[in-house]
Amino acid sequence: MTKAEIAGTKLQLPPGSRIGIVAGSGSLPVEVAEGLVAHDHPPFILLMEGEADRQELRRYEHDSLALEQIGSLVATLKRHGVTHLVLAGEIKRRPRLIDMRPSLGLLAIVPSVVLALARGDDGLLKVLTRGLEKRGIKVVGAHEVVPELAASQGTLTAAGPNRSDWRDIEAGRTAAKAIGALDIGQAAIAVGGRVIALEGIEGTAGLIERARELRGHGRLAGGTRGVLVKCAKPGQELRADLPSIGPQTVDAAHAAGLAGIAIEAGRSLILEAPVTIARANALGLFIVGLPVEEPANGQ
Repeated sequence: MTKAEIAGTKLQLPPGSRIGIVAGSGSLPVEVAEGLVAHDHPPFILLMEGEADRQELRRYEHDSLALEQIGSLVATLKRHGVTHLVLAGEIKRRPRLIDMRPSLGLLAIVPSVVLALARGDDGLLKVLTRGLEKRGIKVVGAHEVVPELAASQGTLTAAGPNRSDWRDIEAGRTAAKAIGALDIGQAAIAVGGRVIALEGIEGTAGLIERARELRGHGRLAGGTRGVLVKCAKPGQELRADLPSIGPQTVDAAHAAGLAGIAIEAGRSLILEAPVTIARANALGLFIVGLPVEEPANGQ
């Protein structure tokens, strides 16, 4: 991507800072690690057992931690001199409570985690980040330490939205914000000016697949084109779980007959950005970064 496509502003870290990455699945932990090295901040990687699936992460100083050992998270980070932490990648399962070993660290966080689970995923992320910071670990967003991961505003591809696409974008954005306010999902698909599918627990890939099946079954009443829209949830904890797209998103959108993808500038990540943009250009899809319409109050 060019400098004009870089949306973020790099966080200024105090001297002596060390950044750690709690690594889940997918390419995001790798991209954050590579970006930190490029910015002269060699990271420490904490591999979440059964989740972190990229061998590239093992080239850095690293350790591993099972979800059931979450009570020792802070002690592990401090042992490796971590002062700032990035939560990167997907954690697909919840810890098995029966397998969790009692410890002072675990007992300190259990009440907050139980309360947060009742509030949904974003509630859990907020409690986790605040709990870490109370114990001296500053949580930062991937886009704050590797700003080139964030989408910038405007059309990022050779193709751009037409007038009907903008109607789909507005409809999809309204719907995505509505389900985000309920902590259900971050994405919606609109075709012909109306929303035809909302993201649920199956994630964005499942959402796009449902849209593909609807089109294949003739359920869209002749509707053509259509747009996938992804936005941060209103009031979201912006230091974790930002909306993201990558090459697989582009391929899936094309297979579903969509014309393009709209994401929130500065609050969404483009993974494998050069590949993602090139793939969209090759397939004739647009990717557009939307201006933020609400204050960043998720932190």
